[in-house]
Amino acid sequence: MQGLPASDTSSEKLNPSHQNIGAVQMRIKNANSHHDRHSQSKSMILSENVKVKEPISRHRRNHSQHNLILTDIISPKEHTVVEKEGYLLKAKIADGGKKLRKNWSTSWIVLAGGKIEFYKESKQSALTNLKAGYKPEWVDLCGANIEWTTEKSSRKNVFQITTISGNEFLLQSDIDFIILDWFHAIKNAIDRLPKQQSCTPRNLEFKLQRSSSSELLSSLSTESKEPKSEHRKSLIFRLNYSASDTNDRNRVKSRLKKFINRRPSLKTLQEKGLIKDQVFGSHLHLVCEHENSTVPLFVKRCIEAVEKRGLDVDGIYRVSGNLATIQKLRFVVNQEEKLNLDDSQWEDIHVVTGALKMFFRELPEPLFPYCFFEQFLEAIKNPDSSTQVKSIRRLVQKLPRPNRDTMKILFEHLKKIAAKESVNLMTTQSLGIVFGPTLLRPEKETGNMAVHMLYQNQIVELMLSEYNKIFSSEED
Repeated sequence: MQGLPASDTSSEKLNPSHQNIGAVQMRIKNANSHHDRHSQSKSMILSENVKVKEPISRHRRNHSQHNLILTDIISPKEHTVVEKEGYLLKAKIADGGKKLRKNWSTSWIVLAGGKIEFYKESKQSALTNLKAGYKPEWVDLCGANIEWTTEKSSRKNVFQITTISGNEFLLQSDIDFIILDWFHAIKNAIDRLPKQQSCTPRNLEFKLQRSSSSELLSSLSTESKEPKSEHRKSLIFRLNYSASDTNDRNRVKSRLKKFINRRPSLKTLQEKGLIKDQVFGSHLHLVCEHENSTVPLFVKRCIEAVEKRGLDVDGIYRVSGNLATIQKLRFVVNQEEKLNLDDSQWEDIHVVTGALKMFFRELPEPLFPYCFFEQFLEAIKNPDSSTQVKSIRRLVQKLPRPNRDTMKILFEHLKKIAAKESVNLMTTQSLGIVFGPTLLRPEKETGNMAVHMLYQNQIVELMLSEYNKIFSSEED
C-alpha cells in the first residue's frame, strides 16, 4: 500500500460508506483525464478492501417504467367515480349457483367502477367501519345479466342481477321512478363493460400492477392455465366424495324416482280433499267457477268491510297494513276457513285493503287481461275525451264475464272512496296511482315501463270519473 497516494491511504481510515463515496468520486473526477483506464484501475484498487454495494441498475428503473406502461395497457386504472347511490331493498338468492333463502334487507347501494357495493348504512357513515377493516359486499358487473322479474318475489318493481360466478341478487323499491332509474343505470354500466369472455379477474389485474415485465408473461400464462374459481370449487367438492358416497347418492336418487312415480296426481289429491283450490294466485275465472259466481266472495267481503268502517279513514288503500297480518289473512282465505272480517284480529282496516290489493296483484292474469292491454292504451291516447270514454266502454263490454263483473263492483266501490276525498284525502288521481299498475299491466315488461305506468293511472282515473257512462247497460 506504499505506492498509493496520500489521498488513497486516508480513504482507508474512513468508514465503509465514506470509502464507497470516495471511490465513486475519484472515478468520476479522473474520468476526464487522458489516463482513463489507469484512473479507473486506481479506484478499483481502493475498493478491494471494501465491499462496495452495487449501484441501482438503470435497467431496473426502465423495467418498472416498462411495467407501468404495460399495466396501463392491460389493466387500466379504475377511476371509482360513483355513478349512483341510494337505499334499496336487497335480497341475495344464490351464491355461486347455490340457492339461498330469500331475506330482504335495506341496503345503501353504491354503483361505481363497474361494480355494486352494498352497505348497511350510507357510505359516508360507513367510513369508520372501513377504517376498522369492514369490507362491504360487492358485485362485479362484468358479464352480468339484469332483468325484471315477477316470479322471484310477490313484491312489485323487482329486478334481478345474475353474475358470471353464479351469484343472484334481487333489488326492489316501491317508488317506481327510483327503481326504474336504478335499472337503467346498472344496465348501462353492464353494457359499457367488456363481455364475459374478455372479463379480466381482479386478482390478475392486481398481479399485473405489482409484477415486473418478465413476470407479466409468466403471470398471464399461469392464470390462463388455472381453472376458474367456481370450477375449482366444484372439482374439490367432487373429490371429497369417495366411491361409497357415490353409491349412496345413486341409491337415494333411485328411491326418490320411485317415490315420485308412485305419487298421486294433483287432481286425485284435490278430489280426496287433501289439496284445496287456492284463492290467492289462482285465475279469476277458476275462482269464480269454484264458487259458482262471477265475482269472488273474498272481493265482496273486503269491499263490504271497507265500506262499513273504512270510507272515512285517512289514506285508505294508500297506507300499507301489517304484512305479517295480511299474510295470515291470506292463509285463512286459502284454507277455506270461516272468514269473519269483523273479528278483532282484522280490526286494522289497512290489513283488509292490503289483502284485497294483494289478491289482484297475485292474479296470474290481471283484471284487465293481457290481450286487452294495448287496446286500452290506444284508447286512452286518443286526445278526444268522448272518444276515450266510448272506446273504453266498448272494451269493457268485450271482457270475460268474471272480469267485467268484478271490475264493475270494484270501481263502484272506489267511486264511493273518491266521493269522501275531503275526509280520506283519496282523490281519483290517488286511486289511479294505487290501482293502475295492480289492475292493468303488460305481459312482458319493456323499456316503456314509466310511460305505461302513466297510461295505467290515467285509465283507472278516467273509469272512476266516467263510471256511469262506461258501466251503463245502455247500448251505444
